[in-house]
Amino acid sequence: MTKSRSWAVRAAGLAAITGLALSALALPPATASAPAQAATNPIVATAWNAPAAQQKASQNLPADLPGGKSVVGATSPIHDPALIIADDGTWYVYSTGLLNRENGGTIQIFSSHDEGTTWEYTGTVWDRIPAWIDEHFSDGELPGNLWAPEITEHDGTYYLYYSASRFGGNNSLTALATNTTLDPSDPDYEWVDQGLVVSSPATGLDPDNPGKTFNAIDAGIIEDADGTPYMAIGSFWYGIFLVPIEWPTGKPVENWQSQTVNIADRFMPGNPVEAPYITEHDGYYYLFVSFDSCCRGADSTYKVAVGRSASVKGPYLDKDGRDMFGGGGSVVLDSHGAITGPGGQSVFGDYLAFHYYDGSNEEIPYFPTLGLQKINWVDGWPEFDQTVELPAVQNQPKASAVKPGKKATFSATATGTPGPVAVWEKSSDGGTSWQPAETQPATRRTDEGTYRSTLEFTGGAEQDGLLVRAVFRNAHGKVTTDAVGLSVKQ
Repeated sequence: MTKSRSWAVRAAGLAAITGLALSALALPPATASAPAQAATNPIVATAWNAPAAQQKASQNLPADLPGGKSVVGATSPIHDPALIIADDGTWYVYSTGLLNRENGGTIQIFSSHDEGTTWEYTGTVWDRIPAWIDEHFSDGELPGNLWAPEITEHDGTYYLYYSASRFGGNNSLTALATNTTLDPSDPDYEWVDQGLVVSSPATGLDPDNPGKTFNAIDAGIIEDADGTPYMAIGSFWYGIFLVPIEWPTGKPVENWQSQTVNIADRFMPGNPVEAPYITEHDGYYYLFVSFDSCCRGADSTYKVAVGRSASVKGPYLDKDGRDMFGGGGSVVLDSHGAITGPGGQSVFGDYLAFHYYDGSNEEIPYFPTLGLQKINWVDGWPEFDQTVELPAVQNQPKASAVKPGKKATFSATATGTPGPVAVWEKSSDGGTSWQPAETQPATRRTDEGTYRSTLEFTGGAEQDGLLVRAVFRNAHGKVTTDAVGLSVKQ
């Protein structure tokens, strides 16, 4: 695992905005006319006993209110985030590798130890792309990075699926790595490459249409009520497919092509649907997908759509009873405020992880950034708060005077939607330069609906005259409090 990452990486990430289009640049011929729409929604929920892996997904989740979760720290460049929360409460996000094999081009890892608020870059899965992948693509351009990871756990083993491809076509593959721990400090930590899972173009998917195929990227794993695992996969081309797999290999069953189901197809030129992720809630399976165009910065039109079914194999119908295999899909998360082109999603518990292009990023506008939303389940459907409210300071911090060795306290409150997070800064040169405080306190929601953060530290004589301020941030912008002073006198 490589951990160094120069912030030339930020420039590489900027290139990723236009270059990381995955198969959004692969435009297959227009598909056939859509089948007849369902006149009514036949979904009937049945008794559900979630398998152990899915029951585990509900553990270690904070008691957040539904809505957007403000995140700070190392939150970009992140594309196609796969979220998982470990037994010790650590949150992990696995994301697409950097372009041009920067840092090896393999899957990136980010972690959070405060329930998904503050993120740090942990490293990459490997130092380089496996040699067998280069051999697979040896007839032409080699993949510049690995794409679109999925992370799941079964019987004590973590399964990390990842993809490799070329832009503009569906010569693609999904492969697998396994580990017994997610903790890089564990002596047993090692991502072991298990090789190919599935590749495309694939044949034998439809006896009535020998030319039907899919693009073998964007895997998402789901177990049904009996614990039988499936892999949802696909991008553009003929849409989204459900492939039966088996444990402990995590790979397709024998003769999988004849058992694979085409569960989503928009039946329109280019067929812009990808990033399938299926999750279960109250007896229904929910298929989340991304519609339209990713990875174009301010011009991205990505959005998240959903349908549901009583069977993992479908049909997945939207709120209006339209089959997702036929153009259906209710859009539940779209561009709003500074969030442009949300998509590339995964689900863990009741949290949706996605990437978007950040219009509030002053350093590199529309940088690909991690987004998190806690799902609000309303009448059997997922809803996402898309309220846009910039942070605003409600209570400024006050100057503090303490004796050496005594505690100095600074507190500030702000409003905003999503709820803003404070990052405290200190200046020892009269405000010419600012550095983050060594320890960052949590930002808590008050009973009045504001967000309060309180910084405490022991005052020393050398800190006399120190200036302190807080920067409140959410996905749409930031606001800085007044700078106030610390007096340390005997």
